Amino acid sequence: MKVFNNLLEVKKDKNTVLTLGTFDGIHLGHKKIIDAVVEKASVNGGRSLLITFDPHPRNVLSDNSIKLLNSPAEKLELLKSLNIDDVLVINFTKEFSQLSSEEFFKSYIIDKIGIREIVVGYDHHFGKGRVGDEHTLKELGSKYGFSVTKVDAVSIDGINVSSSKIRNAITEGDIKTANKLLGRHYSIRGMVIKGDGRGRTLGFPTANVKLDDETKLLPALGIYAVEIIIGGGRHFGLMSIGKRPTFYNDGYITNEVYIFDFDKDIYGNNVTVNILERIRGEEKFSSPDELINQMNKDKIIGLEIVNKFTR
Repeated sequence: MKVFNNLLEVKKDKNTVLTLGTFDGIHLGHKKIIDAVVEKASVNGGRSLLITFDPHPRNVLSDNSIKLLNSPAEKLELLKSLNIDDVLVINFTKEFSQLSSEEFFKSYIIDKIGIREIVVGYDHHFGKGRVGDEHTLKELGSKYGFSVTKVDAVSIDGINVSSSKIRNAITEGDIKTANKLLGRHYSIRGMVIKGDGRGRTLGFPTANVKLDDETKLLPALGIYAVEIIIGGGRHFGLMSIGKRPTFYNDGYITNEVYIFDFDKDIYGNNVTVNILERIRGEEKFSSPDELINQMNKDKIIGLEIVNKFTR
């Protein structure tokens, strides 16, 4: 997969099947669209190409910014696994947002990239004010000689898959639903850094994970059963996302992972934490002993969850 950050670097090829969008999360709905692009390009010996944007348009145009389901690096890694040929990442600016649907299509796709067919989702909108839609595309297709394919929504348990619904589920701590809609486990990445060592004094030594991208969305505060990947090795444990209210009145949010049957120094290691299920919300306990008692209960539940995913 070739990744371009400059439109001028993309070779023009009229035998191109493409799609465009933010693609935050690369969820099951996105995968259906991308699979269609790859298949249609393959049938005709053409190029499959995906156009996406960075930063997220909402974080440029709205004062109400959002956290992301995947970092730019994670997005590209997921796209690579879906066998897309080329990816163009457009720097989304307020100036760019002022292009009308046809101005964007003419200057970027018709004149520079080339197109035989475009594949879009059932609710796709683009251009200034997001007024461009499937009808707009068909008009442009008639004018410039390309076809338009609309991909229907993917529905899981009666829910149409979308980035916003996944984001809401994660914010509420409903990791089960989020993982279903994603088609994989939601994850965070980062480096293990030194903490205050309190977990070890409680009998639950933890790896403190500093996110490698602060725009990444964290799940609701609480305790989660997780899989942690360290240097290619696969381990399981519990992750606490919280402010440690038992010890601090005004703490900051930390991501601490207690790894089952593990006692190695991993400071400075980059890790990936796949979040399996939420066990409970964050609680403030009256004493360290009460916290330890609850953590032992959490461990039992966590092991039961892990067994479901490993047997």
